Amino acid sequence: MESINALACLSALSQEHRLHLFRLLVQAGEKGMSVGELATATRLPGATLTNHLHILRRAGLVADERRGRVIQCRANYEQMTSLLGFLTENCCAGSGGPESCAPATNCLPRRTP
Repeated sequence: MESINALACLSALSQEHRLHLFRLLVQAGEKGMSVGELATATRLPGATLTNHLHILRRAGLVADERRGRVIQCRANYEQMTSLLGFLTENCCAGSGGPESCAPATNCLPRRTP
């Protein structure tokens, strides 16, 4: 991933509602969620939701597909993985070794409060 693409992704995710939308789509998996489901989950007005999805789409983080009258959105895992790779490609250079720098993409158990 080029720096300019990473900046676009990070910029898109730097807003609270967009970060929440993206995390919902990541959790939804390959099936994704319809725009209606996202509206219900986030309680965002339609125009606001559309604008946030457009910004995430433009950054390549979200893909959508029209199915009749329904627009199904899903996270673009390839772009997400590229961003994580970009952010961690020089991780732990010159430090204690690989055991001190676990891959950032490993799924970790959910933290409990």
